[in-house]
Amino acid sequence: MSFISKSNINNPARSKSTVLSAFTTGVSIAAIGALSMTAPTLASAKTVQPSSANYSFTVEDKYKGTATRTLGKSGNTWKYNVKARVAGVANASQSSTFTIKGNNVIPTQASTTYKLLGLGRTHKLSFNPSSKKVTSTYKGKTMTMDMAQQAFDDLSLEVQIRQDLLNGKFSGNYYMAKKNKVEKTPFKKSGNTKITVPAGTFDTVRIDRIHDDNDRSTSFWLAPSLDYLPIKVSQINDGKKMDLELTKVN
Repeated sequence: MSFISKSNINNPARSKSTVLSAFTTGVSIAAIGALSMTAPTLASAKTVQPSSANYSFTVEDKYKGTATRTLGKSGNTWKYNVKARVAGVANASQSSTFTIKGNNVIPTQASTTYKLLGLGRTHKLSFNPSSKKVTSTYKGKTMTMDMAQQAFDDLSLEVQIRQDLLNGKFSGNYYMAKKNKVEKTPFKKSGNTKITVPAGTFDTVRIDRIHDDNDRSTSFWLAPSLDYLPIKVSQINDGKKMDLELTKVN
């Protein structure tokens, strides 16, 4: 979800939008998750539990922000909300609505809204699994895209990868619905490690996104003890670094 080009680096007004780039990609966990190739039965599948957690993040060791992530359930409908802000500079909110059948996360609606220095944009996604279509609306323009494989928004992708890890179904082959395309987004498991963040010390599984650009790297540390809740995210994009860490589980 980057809105930044390399030419913005030396522009003081535009450089602040670097915050937003990391903001929306990092805080949203940048699209980790997917539909497992084979799912267990409804009776045997483990399911993530509702949760609420707080985070802190820094961009280029200069901008500091906070974020809250809340996963809730009403009946058979799940909703995941993320709110984040850098005081006086930017704020963003994301939401995703979906169901979980067995191990499979099935998104229905998603929305991302951000404001930078008082100016903002909203991107909306609407999923139709029966017709294998997803509709994207941004800047007043709407387009409908095919999804031969189940595609996801950022937040439902995160829940799917957590489901896959809970049930031993992590595959690395994932698809993300963007503004104008459905994009294959591969990941790999990079081992287990113990890390310490403001919320404490956790055993984690590290997941890395496989980029086709050497100037980018994205790593996620997920805690099995918390249903693979993100504990830490580290991202480098065009030389700019963003780090996000868990501060509290509510």
